[in-house]
Amino acid sequence: MAQRRKGGGPQTKDRRPIKKKTSILTSENIEWIDYKDVNLLRRFMSERAKIRARRVTGNDQQQQAAVARAIKVAREMALLPYSVRQVTQRSKGRRDRDRGERGDRDAPREATASDVAETEAADAEAIEGLDVLETGEGAPTIEALVAEEE
Repeated sequence: MAQRRKGGGPQTKDRRPIKKKTSILTSENIEWIDYKDVNLLRRFMSERAKIRARRVTGNDQQQQAAVARAIKVAREMALLPYSVRQVTQRSKGRRDRDRGERGDRDAPREATASDVAETEAADAEAIEGLDVLETGEGAPTIEALVAEEE
């Protein structure tokens, strides 16, 4: 059988006495919890729609059971959400950190003068290879449009 340690070390005498948290239900003299009272029930839920623990709310065992039952019924009746969709996306570990040598090849780089010249040459070749179609009387041709730009 495991032995329990006895308190009494230097940490216990320096600690402050823990103040018992008072329940919202006892402070507002609420004896019966209605599942339709959404504003009251939201006070016992986290921002992600989880039911808060007894140590957080200060409820006793019977109050916590009644609150949990009322929240579950309100969820079933679609008065409260089962969960709240997270809008902002969290980073997953190493993705936001500086990557060092390994990540440099994946990082975006600035365009150099040779890159710009290559793309302009490829665009000019693509324009020269197009067949010119007349779409109507007096319609400008592609060659005329290219000449105007130069």
